[in-house]
Amino acid sequence: MQTFDAHPFNPPAGVAALRDEVRAFIAREAPVTDAAGRANSWAVCNADFSRAMARAGYVGMTWPRQYGGHERHPLHRYVVLEELLAAGAPVGMHWIADRQSGPLLLRYGTEEQRQQWLPSIAAGETYVCIGMSEPGAGSDLASIRTQGVRDGEGWRITGQKLWTTNAHNAHLMIALVRTVEGSQRNEGLTQFLIPMDAPGVTVRPIIDLVGGHDFNEVFLDNVHVPDTARVGPEGNGWTQCTAELALERSGPERYLSSYSALTELIRFAGPDPDPVLAGVIGRLTADLWTLRHMSQSTAAKLAAGQDPALEAAIVKDLGNSFEQDLPRAIQAALDGVDDLSDAGDLARVLALLLQVSPSFSLRGGTREILRGIIARGLGLR
Repeated sequence: MQTFDAHPFNPPAGVAALRDEVRAFIAREAPVTDAAGRANSWAVCNADFSRAMARAGYVGMTWPRQYGGHERHPLHRYVVLEELLAAGAPVGMHWIADRQSGPLLLRYGTEEQRQQWLPSIAAGETYVCIGMSEPGAGSDLASIRTQGVRDGEGWRITGQKLWTTNAHNAHLMIALVRTVEGSQRNEGLTQFLIPMDAPGVTVRPIIDLVGGHDFNEVFLDNVHVPDTARVGPEGNGWTQCTAELALERSGPERYLSSYSALTELIRFAGPDPDPVLAGVIGRLTADLWTLRHMSQSTAAKLAAGQDPALEAAIVKDLGNSFEQDLPRAIQAALDGVDDLSDAGDLARVLALLLQVSPSFSLRGGTREILRGIIARGLGLR
């Protein structure tokens, strides 16, 4: 039976100086916003800030210099992301491209694809969305129905993608497509690079309860792409996607989306907090610290070239539960506080997160899918 592998998080020297450098960058470059604006910041898009990050060397940090990267250690990158998310910096515009699309192309892409896309991603100029989930399939990628049919030297792609984060800003979609007619489940799947301005691509927004626009549905109507847009061997899409999802599921964004509410609660509680508030702060901080260590362990395993699929699924499942429980726990604790007159920022971020946090467990795989992965990894099914 496999268990959670606690891997030591030992980044190269210079982490303290790197944290100071990133904090100075954030103070200088990040737009001033309130606590609600700092919540869930990896879904907040700001092209100017993404370009500033690229100029500072914080996009494509681990990639080879020949593709616009900086050849930094993966755990240095983790430290940078942790500082950005803890500060609530608006990193959403380039987030997916930097986190998983670039590494996917480095591992499976052709040299032509790397030269075409990676330098502009590292410059903070090209943004990518991921075409995985579909209507009626949710996070069950093996049920996708989008079809790719050979057409001379290229492909015709028809289907629909759902919950596609940042598709309305993206220049490129990496889409998972069924290319073998009659194939079942995880067989016969291939990934393609689809320019978002290609004829036949339509993006429709999905607006959340507070008017936010993170998700979209994307329609692919007989979209033609050349065979040079295929990523990796035909039929290798499932293997590529599962490797990609390990990058998506284990980072600090899986426990820091609601972090600004915790910092506002601590500020509101003051140096001599009400006992109920003190208890909630203690519990939430302990949970946060545990998740941080689990996420760092998974990042270290990835950096060592190992496959942390089980650990990544555990981090995401527990992290989503924490992010969704945090605003509810704060709301319950505030019910016993008589004077909320100074709770302005706390009240605003709490109202936001109570409405949007249910969507957090949609991103990167629903609980049902994740717990199936965990059960298999633990030998329970």
